[in-house]
Amino acid sequence: MIVAVDTGGTKTLVAAFSDNRRLHKKHRFETPKNPQQYLEILAELITTNYDIKKITALSIAIPGSIKDQIILQCPNLGWQNVPIIELLRKKLSYKGPVFLENDANLAGLGETHSRTPLPYKALYVTISTGIGTGVITHGYIDPELRTSEGGHMLLEYDGLLQVWEYFASGRAIYETYGKYARDIHDRQTWEEIADKIARGLYALIPVLQPTIIIIGGSIGTHFQKFHQPLQTIV
Repeated sequence: MIVAVDTGGTKTLVAAFSDNRRLHKKHRFETPKNPQQYLEILAELITTNYDIKKITALSIAIPGSIKDQIILQCPNLGWQNVPIIELLRKKLSYKGPVFLENDANLAGLGETHSRTPLPYKALYVTISTGIGTGVITHGYIDPELRTSEGGHMLLEYDGLLQVWEYFASGRAIYETYGKYARDIHDRQTWEEIADKIARGLYALIPVLQPTIIIIGGSIGTHFQKFHQPLQTIV
C-alpha cells in the first residue's frame, strides 16, 4: 500500500492506494503554518487510518523547493529548512521508502502520463493559493528544471515588476475581487483573470517550448470559464 500526501498552501489531502491501484478513503485537513504541528496531525492521521506494517512507500508533495530531502522553503506556508522525512520517520517508527517532491512536479507527472500519446514536453501550471510549475520531459520530471519556480517570476503588470503569483494566484484573485473562483461567473472578470495567467505563460512558452500546457489547481478546476479568452490571448 502506498500512502500519498498532497500538501497545499491551504489544505492537505491524504490517500492510500492498494497494490492493484485501488483508491482507499481520502482524508483532508487544513495545512498548519507550523511544520511541527503539520507533522503531528499527519502522523496521527496515518497511524489512525492505516496499518504502518502494510505501507510499502510514502509519497509527500510539498508546495516549495527541496534539496537533499530537506524542505528549503514553502513561501505560502512560511516553512524553511525542515527535515520532514527524518522527523516523520521518527513519529511513525517507519523504515520504508519516503519520496519527497515538489507538488507541481508530481501533479505534472501524473497529468502527463494520463495523455495518449505521451507528450514530449509538458508544462504543468498549478494555480491555487500560489502558482507552481513543473516540466515533464520524455515522461520524467525534467532534472534540469526540477527546482524551478515559475510562479515566482518577476513580470511587468500594472506598470510594476511583480511576482506572477502575487497577482494571478487563487489568493490574489480573492484579494482583488473579494470572491473565490467558484463564485465568479461574469465574463469580464474571467477575461481579466485569463490576462493575468497569460502574463506568466508569455515568459515560459518561448523558453521552454512545451508540447502541451496543462493547468491544474483549484483555479484549474474552473478552466472552462476562462480557457477561451486565455487561448485567444496566448
